[in-house]
Order: sequence, then C-alpha cells, then structure tokens
Amino acid sequence: MPTNTLRRTLQLAGLEVPVVELTGAEDGPRLTVLAGVHGCEYAPMAAVRRWARGLAGRNLRGRVLAVPVLNLPAFRARSPFVVPDDGKNLNRCFPGDPDGTLAERLAHAAFTQLITGSDALVDAHAGDLVEALEPFALYDAGPGEARARELAIAYGLGYVIRQEPGPDRAVGGTSSAAAASIGIPAIIAEAGGCGLVQQAAVEAHIRGLDRVLARLGMASGAAESTGPERPPAHLRRFLWLRCDDAGWWEPAVAPGVTVAEGQVLGTVSSIDGADVLQTVVAPAAGILMFVTSSPAVAADGLLLGLGAV
Repeated sequence: MPTNTLRRTLQLAGLEVPVVELTGAEDGPRLTVLAGVHGCEYAPMAAVRRWARGLAGRNLRGRVLAVPVLNLPAFRARSPFVVPDDGKNLNRCFPGDPDGTLAERLAHAAFTQLITGSDALVDAHAGDLVEALEPFALYDAGPGEARARELAIAYGLGYVIRQEPGPDRAVGGTSSAAAASIGIPAIIAEAGGCGLVQQAAVEAHIRGLDRVLARLGMASGAAESTGPERPPAHLRRFLWLRCDDAGWWEPAVAPGVTVAEGQVLGTVSSIDGADVLQTVVAPAAGILMFVTSSPAVAADGLLLGLGAV
C-alpha cells in the first residue's frame, strides 16, 4: 500500500510552520526530520523538501514528520544564526521556554510538539551564510547515544563528533542535546554552506536521510550498501575558536584540512591592515570542521570549529 502524505501547517509559537507528515501502511518508528533551524542554511532545506516528496512513492513503515523550514522569521529575513525578533540563536534555546522570547517559545513548541514522542531525530544543517564547512554528523552523550551513534555513522558523512556535557562542550541548548536528555537518539547532520544550494550537499543530505530510514527499518529501497566509501573518522572534542577584538579575519586554512597543535590558523588584523591584532593557533591537533568565510568579525566573533583527534 502507498504511503499516506498529509501536508499541513502546525502552530508553533504563533507561527504557521509547514509540516509534511508521511504515514506508512505498516507500523514502525516515528522519525522527526528538521531543517531550517537556522534561516540561511539552504542546502538541507532543499534536501528535506525533495526527500519528503520522494517518500510519497515508497513503501514506508512507521511515520515521518518532516519540517523543511522551522525558523520562518530568520528564513524570510535572510537572517543568519539568529531569530531577528529577539537576536537569539534558536539552536541554543532547546528545550525552550513557553513564556520566553520568540526563539525560546519556538524551541519549546518544536520540542514538545515535534521532538517529544519521536523514536529518532535528524536535525539537518549546513554552514550558515558566512560559514564554509566540511560535512560531519554530531551526536550527544546521553541515554540514547548508542543508537544516535549508529544514525550518525549511517548518515554517511566523513566525520562523526561525540559531544559530551561539561566545560569543553562547544555549544549547549541544541535540538540534539534536548532530545538526548530524554533518551531520544538524535543527530545534527551538517553539509553545505555559505548560503548556497550546493547540489552535492543536497544529495548528501538526501542519501543520509535514506540511510537513516534504512537503519531504523522504516523503508525498503533505502539500501545501507550505499554507505560511505570509507568509515567516518570519529572526533572526540569540538573546539570553537573566537577572536578577541573586532577586525578583518583572514583564515590560513580551509575546512577539511588536518592541522597540528600550535599551527597558525589565521589572523585578525585592523581594518586598515596596518596591525595584526591576533594570531589564531590550533589548541590541539585535529580537522577544521568549519571556517567563518567573511572577513568581517566582531569582538568575540566565532572564527572556526576544530574537531580534535
């Protein structure tokens, strides 16, 4: 029997968010797929739109909730990183606050109405408008981490990062961390960047979502044999480096490059180019996962992310 497709809008924090709900003829897990948590990460949005349409013609077991663009205010305003109404990063606000600002209310609504009750969560991302990125998947330590690790590997990207709680944690308040805290296997999958709909990144997300379906036993024809050509490299820490002062950022390395501890990664200089304000060096050996691609950086601005080996 064909998969039943229902396209509807869901009221989330006063926003009418389009959701595609696909229900198979047989019982099975419930998978929630989010994209557009950040407003200018277009490749995963394009992928989820296309992938959800393609599921309608396949035999599906269980149920899929697919949200192509969650953060509609940021998408419509072309606002990278933050919700324009309150200046907050939605993926630092989970599990949210029903009485908070818009970003906090949207996180709470998404957590309670979409994530809670799921058997697995994929939050599809890319480098934002001013970020170049090496594809990777991330999962959080927690009760469901063994299954989350399986999904991160199955997604088929080159690197997998396990994020632990504690002072070395790069970011908190993410969708995956909130899901992990209640035992839901969850991953953040990153491919694409710089505000572009890169077809290679779109295809990587579609393949990854198909592999997750196969791993969960939800669909035939999503063969796991289409996995990565080589097993992913596993990285144990995610280090985010920031600048001290505002200025002109000039990276010396690109995403995907292996660097040694102490290697120069770039410089921040004065706007007139007369003075080097900061020389940024690698605090550990690792792989560059993303690099800010814009020369313009504010004080305490994010410069790059390093996956430590």
